[in-house]
Amino acid sequence: MPRSIYVALMLVAGIALVSNWNPSAGDDKEESWFRTTTVDFGVVVSDIDKSVAFYQDVLGLKEAFSFSVSGDVARDAGLTAGDSATVHVMTLGDDPTATKVKLMQIGETTPAKQDLTYINSTLGMSYMTLHVNDVGRVLANAAEHGVKPIAKGPADISGGSGNKMVLAIVRDPDGNFVELVGPLN
Repeated sequence: MPRSIYVALMLVAGIALVSNWNPSAGDDKEESWFRTTTVDFGVVVSDIDKSVAFYQDVLGLKEAFSFSVSGDVARDAGLTAGDSATVHVMTLGDDPTATKVKLMQIGETTPAKQDLTYINSTLGMSYMTLHVNDVGRVLANAAEHGVKPIAKGPADISGGSGNKMVLAIVRDPDGNFVELVGPLN
């Protein structure tokens, strides 16, 4: 290849890298539907105080804020048949993009429990995963609050790689699965 063509190609490649130029994209940039790249999710609980304490004291989430949803708003939005809701927003840190777990108690209702024998016992969202720095530390803290891992406890998921990665599952006060994944230090 002649040197002049090689230099021209390198120049085009450099411009493309610097400007994020994509020749197949054209001038039209597709706008994302999403304002953030995280998903917030809600967990209906039977006792808001016990659940806030579990997610805060046992798992280390922080309560960012709380709010109430009136029965009229809940009905008009299709959330409830007209029951109000109390919501406590727990976060995985202080970053504005941190995942939010919305713990909510619905009025004076007693919602039916799903089958939580195993994660595949009922269709729908069955568990959350927290990627932690030290599963052993989280489990030691959980034990101080009377919470033990289910089954045999931490299961080795390192696949023989030597990275000490394990999976442990605890249950919140309503029996929901919380998966802890990380090294066992």
